[in-house]
Amino acid sequence: MSSFEIALLAIGIMLGLLALRIPVGVAMLMVGMGGYVALAGFTPLLNYAKSAPYWRFSTYDLSVVPMFLLMSQFATKAGLSSALFKAANAYLGHRKGGVAMAAVGGCAGFGAICGSSLATAATMAQVALPELERYKYSGALATGALAAGGTLGILIPPSVVLVIFAIAVEANIVTMFQAAFVPGLLAAAGYLVTIAVYVRIRPEAGPVGPKADTSERRRALLETWPVIVIFSVVIGGIYLGVFTPTEGAAFGALGTGLIAVLRGGLRWDGFLECIKGTASSTAMIFLILLGADFFNAFLGLSRMPLELAQVIGESGLAPMAILMMMLVIYLVLGCVMDSLAMILLTVPIFWPIIAGLDFGLAEDGLKMWFGIIVLIVVEVGLITPPVGLNVFVINSMSKTVKLKESFIGVLPFLVSDFIRVGLLILFPALTLWLPQMLK
Repeated sequence: MSSFEIALLAIGIMLGLLALRIPVGVAMLMVGMGGYVALAGFTPLLNYAKSAPYWRFSTYDLSVVPMFLLMSQFATKAGLSSALFKAANAYLGHRKGGVAMAAVGGCAGFGAICGSSLATAATMAQVALPELERYKYSGALATGALAAGGTLGILIPPSVVLVIFAIAVEANIVTMFQAAFVPGLLAAAGYLVTIAVYVRIRPEAGPVGPKADTSERRRALLETWPVIVIFSVVIGGIYLGVFTPTEGAAFGALGTGLIAVLRGGLRWDGFLECIKGTASSTAMIFLILLGADFFNAFLGLSRMPLELAQVIGESGLAPMAILMMMLVIYLVLGCVMDSLAMILLTVPIFWPIIAGLDFGLAEDGLKMWFGIIVLIVVEVGLITPPVGLNVFVINSMSKTVKLKESFIGVLPFLVSDFIRVGLLILFPALTLWLPQMLK
């Protein structure tokens, strides 16, 4: 059996292990180590294992991950999700579908200080679902809007998955954050337009709420000042080169923690809970990274990515056709895998192929453009039937909405996502404009 065939068999075995609910990090580690032994032997594996974990985890860029996770934990304790939703609702709640629009707006704001899709969806659902039910919104629109809005946490900077992608392709984290900003705003705007069209077709699905007066709006807006300050300092400082992403994340975690203390949402028990939650999430991510490192080392030995890139490059297929096939694979994988696992499994295989094709972009621009498109499609996988993780999370928090209704509710938002992906593919400038302007 050739090394290429061994690599294909190993990928099949790993997907089988994932189907059996083996943790992603463990599955990648087991298959990677087994494949390494099959190709090089046990002693070379030991030689690799004695140094690879150290070099992987001593990477300075990875220190940004626990900082952003801790900032997310503190933001939840500070009640910032509630303040964001109330402010958005004060300005939009009196319109048809306005409370659902406010939920999406709250998700966008919370995603800017969270960086996790599932955390954004779950946190905003606790705040917005009772209000949506109180105003008698249809279950499909209520849960669909929250599930789709939660995906903004993976795209709007800071994003943990975006950091991992940047490390995987050796891209600059700052420029990746810059590239994600405009597509993130397009995503939020697209979801708001989707809700507006939805309630125009089905007015009973999104009843009008009471109109807030000027003083109520002003008070609600003032309550969001911590989010505005944190986002401006952290993301603005990173974009302008005042400090590195890790330094920005550290400032953000410290500031969010102080705000949580001042608001009374963080006491000693809560602080320990935040530390434990951050440690648990960081350990999970780092285990996946370790497994991916061994799996990618095995793929490198097999030369599968390079040989596959050569075969595809000589196939005569148009670069766009190859890109579309990859995006379809991401949609399928999104039904069974989480976003981080998809990135770590596929990027070492797909990136060499994309890098060898002519899309008319320089390498740095290609990394940003491809990364944002991949991130959006991965995000779409979180709400794609039949196994959209965000949909399950939101539906589990609603006592009255059937799962079928929730999946029906996300369909219009999927249309918005596909339109956005098409625009970003056809017009790379939408992704590259901000990084080029801030050079």
